Amino acid sequence: MKNTIDKIVTEMNRIILGKEMEIRLVFTCLLAKGHLLIEDIPGVGKTTLAQSLAKILGLSYSRVQCTSDLLPADIVGTSILDTEAQEFRFHPGPLFDQMVLADELNRATPRTQSALLEAMEERQVSVDGTTHPLPDPFFVIATQNQRYHVGTFPLPESQLDRFLMRIQLGYPDYKSERQLLTGESRHEMLKRLEPLISTEELKKMQDEVSKVHVSDAILDYVQDIIAGSRGNPHQYLGLSPRGGISLVRAAQAWAMADEREMVLPEDIQSVAGCVLEHRLAPESSNIKGGTYQAVEQLIRSIPLNQ
Repeated sequence: MKNTIDKIVTEMNRIILGKEMEIRLVFTCLLAKGHLLIEDIPGVGKTTLAQSLAKILGLSYSRVQCTSDLLPADIVGTSILDTEAQEFRFHPGPLFDQMVLADELNRATPRTQSALLEAMEERQVSVDGTTHPLPDPFFVIATQNQRYHVGTFPLPESQLDRFLMRIQLGYPDYKSERQLLTGESRHEMLKRLEPLISTEELKKMQDEVSKVHVSDAILDYVQDIIAGSRGNPHQYLGLSPRGGISLVRAAQAWAMADEREMVLPEDIQSVAGCVLEHRLAPESSNIKGGTYQAVEQLIRSIPLNQ
């Protein structure tokens, strides 16, 4: 399995240069059956990352450009009258693809944001009293502008908590940026991508994540992290039980990607930043580096009991 995952990461790294760690985190999020939030400036490869992942995994893909006039029905779908049959027929929206890119999510109104996030959590939508299941696998990658941008509707903490991970891609390094400037167009490279695994193989890999063993010692470590977050005077929000569950699940996926049958403390530490960062809000702006620095401080403060 590790060879397959390495091939996927290597292929994606040909498109998204110099971001191997971020690519591994994205794939870990997918394996854990979570959803991903990418907060970054425009032009660093967020859309290209989603497109390349969908092609390499052979998933159906749709992109929703979020704007202030986007309605819930625009993404969920709507019932339209069939004049011949004299009945309403449901026409599914882009949310019914296996991978959905919600671009600039915080430019959509809270009503539309809620419709998307409800579907992410329930993995189904209800229209006119009828429930429609979403595809399996179902993976949402949402991007958002940084919070100081004009014309945005920031996601509240309760909705941020629905995302398993939040990451940033950041600027490429000097060597990677030179390759981007002088190399082939990413769009042309995307056209030639072929699936490396089938949908059934992906679903099987996702099912294997829950079988990765989590020892009592690791659970003690996670609970110590949770307790530490709740007693930290620099946070006005401590971790909820869902935050702890998300941390364990992401660590299981990270361990499985390394072909290990049990979670190690290093797995918890590898995913902690992107799993916990958006769930902890600093009370004071004098914490250097914001919430990511707060997560690092939290992890360092928790001893490992061997």
